[in-house]
Amino acid sequence: MKKIIYLFLVLLASSCSNQPNQLNPQDYQTTNPQNMEEVYNFIKSCNYYFIATTEGNQPRVRPFGTVNIFENKLYIQTGHSKRIAKQIAENPHIEICAYNGTTQWIRVEATVAEDSRIEAKKSMLDAYPSLQKMYSAEDENTAVYYLKNATAWFNSFTDSTKTVTF
Repeated sequence: MKKIIYLFLVLLASSCSNQPNQLNPQDYQTTNPQNMEEVYNFIKSCNYYFIATTEGNQPRVRPFGTVNIFENKLYIQTGHSKRIAKQIAENPHIEICAYNGTTQWIRVEATVAEDSRIEAKKSMLDAYPSLQKMYSAEDENTAVYYLKNATAWFNSFTDSTKTVTF
């Protein structure tokens, strides 16, 4: 339990700047797909992760379970009706933290950009069929975001920290 509390404190201590989200999905190219795959595999193996955003000057953290690779970009998903979508619109800087339940965790600092294309939404919903009860690639609520300018820290209670970017 102390380890989990520590991880939450690490997430809450991260700071984000207030800059509007003006990224264009067509402008982004993953600079290191192998690093991105490594991050994806670790997060996916944890089954869920925590994502931190800000609302004003207050950090907001909640659990997530969706992570997907589409067109060589790492994606997450939520709904436009949720507070997180409004927080991301105000400040696209996020931090993700996932713990594997034993000795390792990852922190990922990134900027997210929404991809409103049906193909991107469909890819996420195909990867998570259970979401199709609540979301549709054609609806106005489904929101998918990809990570840009990401730095990930693989941490361990027993090994040195490994840092990767993508």
